[in-house]
Amino acid sequence: MVDVVLVEGEAAETLSRLHFACFDEGWNAATFARLMSPKGSFALLAYNDERSQQPAAAIGFALVRHTRGESELLTLGVVPPCRDAGIARQLMAALLDRVVRDGATTMVLEVAEDNHAARHLYETFGFVAVGRRAGYYRRDEGAADAVTMRADLARLEV
Repeated sequence: MVDVVLVEGEAAETLSRLHFACFDEGWNAATFARLMSPKGSFALLAYNDERSQQPAAAIGFALVRHTRGESELLTLGVVPPCRDAGIARQLMAALLDRVVRDGATTMVLEVAEDNHAARHLYETFGFVAVGRRAGYYRRDEGAADAVTMRADLARLEV
């Protein structure tokens, strides 16, 4: 288990550090601060809990934008050594709970076509593929398509 907490703009540096640890093209702190500034935007951090042998450290994150009934998951990541432990699932449950309480009826996101673990996670929360962006993710070994996914939040059991 981890502790998932809501954070404000002052966490932009931490969010950026985690993003660079999770993705080939990390976002800098200024990008996180800008994305968190509009009303309805929020970020979550996942920390290893106090029962851990290590001091509390941020190990995962999510950034969401919510406006007029629709929300968008802008990014979600868990540092590589902590993957496959249910942390992304906890982040998803927490962010979906919040956007539903705030009145969102739908959520959209984009995920790399070849990120099978993330796609499976999103599908377990009711997301379905609704579109594709060819060559969206640039990588050293070539580009990967983005799959656009959407969920009807009224049908979710978070």
